[in-house]
Amino acid sequence: MSLYAFIQEFHFTQAPLATRQCLLTCLLDILGVAAGARNNQTSQVLREYASEHYPATGIASRLMFDGRHVHPLGAAWAGGFCVDSLDAHEGHFTSKGHAGATVVPALLALADAYRQQGHQISGEEFLSALCIAYETALRAGAALMATAPEYHASGSFSGIGVVCGGARLLGMDESTFRHALGIAEYFGPRCPMMRLVDHPSMLRDAHGAGAYAGINALLLAKAGVTGAPAETIESTAVAAQWHDLGQRWEIDAQYFKPWPVCRWAQPALTAMEALRQQHPGVDADNIERIRVETFHESMRLQGHAPANADEAQYGLAFPLAALICRRQVGPAEVTGDAIHAVDIRALSQRIEIVEVDDLSSRFPEEILSRVHLWLKDGRVLSSDTTAAKGDPATPIPAEELRDKFHRMAGVSLAASHRQAIEQRVAELADSPTCAPLFDLILNGVQ
Repeated sequence: MSLYAFIQEFHFTQAPLATRQCLLTCLLDILGVAAGARNNQTSQVLREYASEHYPATGIASRLMFDGRHVHPLGAAWAGGFCVDSLDAHEGHFTSKGHAGATVVPALLALADAYRQQGHQISGEEFLSALCIAYETALRAGAALMATAPEYHASGSFSGIGVVCGGARLLGMDESTFRHALGIAEYFGPRCPMMRLVDHPSMLRDAHGAGAYAGINALLLAKAGVTGAPAETIESTAVAAQWHDLGQRWEIDAQYFKPWPVCRWAQPALTAMEALRQQHPGVDADNIERIRVETFHESMRLQGHAPANADEAQYGLAFPLAALICRRQVGPAEVTGDAIHAVDIRALSQRIEIVEVDDLSSRFPEEILSRVHLWLKDGRVLSSDTTAAKGDPATPIPAEELRDKFHRMAGVSLAASHRQAIEQRVAELADSPTCAPLFDLILNGVQ
């Protein structure tokens, strides 16, 4: 099936049941993270930036959990930055990145503008567009990773998914669609990911940039701007990433994070959680030192003394110490005053993080770590070689993912608001309109 035929003919109900359930879980997960990130510094800065520099003109979208009307380009910028600012959103192995943190806020911005122009969008139609956006973004990411020598952040490819899902919502003709794809790829940000691993900042995984690039490409193509062919789709070198479109679902390989920190840190946290369950008396007071054995990319996280939330979430030592000291890692442990907590910082200084060849050789197909504890009573405790909790092979139960949504969103939303979002997402496929869900997501929060 051609890409254009796929985006025009696919309906959400045609996807396998497990794929449909995964997409709904992804949507709820992203919304929980966005609500949890609503009040952090990055989100506030970008909402103000969007309000000042992208005022609503002929078309308008509401800022997530804010209610102010801005241009869809501003809403996409701010929404992508917001979700990206709390590193708890789902992701994907083959692309070594994420789609949802780009495509959900971007399609919300586009669909809200489209709806405010008088077009009704059913729940099934929005989910069809969202499923298309996820699937094509992930395949574009896998294609880029297979052909580019440098590791690119998600924003470098996720705009492709925005174009594909957006073209479905807009009913775009094939010629205009192909130009939009070419524009999105050509203007896509470079995003050298390892630079952000070594120097964490608000730029993160570039989801704001990917959301902007996708919406910008759609608007430019509609205005008549032409684009060169998108190589990550049309080149013969990436045929393997696209030949089974509509038959096999990349979204089925999504993983989910129990903690709001970089995925590469999560195998070590999972291993530590297992050790604590096996040895309930282990806590910060009786740990002499900790050694984490991991793969090269995870080793580069380090993060013993973060200066801000970005460094805390793109670190390994600090969140591992926070898990031990606080027995949880949520928004409150990786933002605000907790970053300077004396007990967490003291324990993080006793953590050594080293690369080991056997784990580096298994990356990126597997992301694995081992944790060794030296206790003050002379015992040495060692974990198994551990994969991150939430991988397709180690799934998080549905009830735990539901609890995660409420734990993240509970930072800014009342229980009744969270329950209403959860219910609307569950019923979305059968809803004649997206308006009730959009109002819960896009209006201001009391």
